[in-house]
Amino acid sequence: MNVYHLPQTIQALVFDMDLTLYSNTEYAQYQIDTLVEKLGQVKGLSFDEINREVDNVRQAKKLANNGKEPGLSGILADFGISVEEHLRWREEIFEPRRFINEDTRLKETLETLSSRFILGLVTNNPVLVARKTLAALGVEELFPIVVGLDTCMISKPHEKPFLKFCELSSCSIESCVSIGDRYDIDLDIPLQMGMGGILVDGVQDVYELPRFLSKKGGNYGI
Repeated sequence: MNVYHLPQTIQALVFDMDLTLYSNTEYAQYQIDTLVEKLGQVKGLSFDEINREVDNVRQAKKLANNGKEPGLSGILADFGISVEEHLRWREEIFEPRRFINEDTRLKETLETLSSRFILGLVTNNPVLVARKTLAALGVEELFPIVVGLDTCMISKPHEKPFLKFCELSSCSIESCVSIGDRYDIDLDIPLQMGMGGILVDGVQDVYELPRFLSKKGGNYGI
């Protein structure tokens, strides 16, 4: 766990989904691979061929953006895939229950956190897929606010999904903490906006958040 900034008073914790609330790398890679494979089918290319082209676009975007990792939505857009089509692919293809089981320790952790903070999710998956994933983990009821790719029609890294969360939660930007496993995607923009930021290495770090926040002081009340 790497803490970049914590507000003195925290109202809300804004979680990423994939490889943050679960650590199943097989499912995370499956999501990427199936979208790349679908793109290959549309473009008439084999998986290896389209994967090389996607990687070339990814590297070019990183180079043009000071080494920051681009989101997959932006990469697909460079191949002429609209956000609407990208959303449809994700909703049709992804079935999280094939990979993810209920996590009782995560539920206990989030119940503890929800007693003090508003819990939200900002994800590059559509809300339908996000809700399916939360349900598979057994924690759907603990997330009253889910901002997905279809909420703002733009993916992280971008300020709009985080601003939307603040609007829906009635929380100020400065009272929120973004929590995710990728600095460039989950933390860079929120930190620039004035949010707090915690980089985690999977769900094992999330389990430690109640204990960690209780030791940090501030108006956290855990």
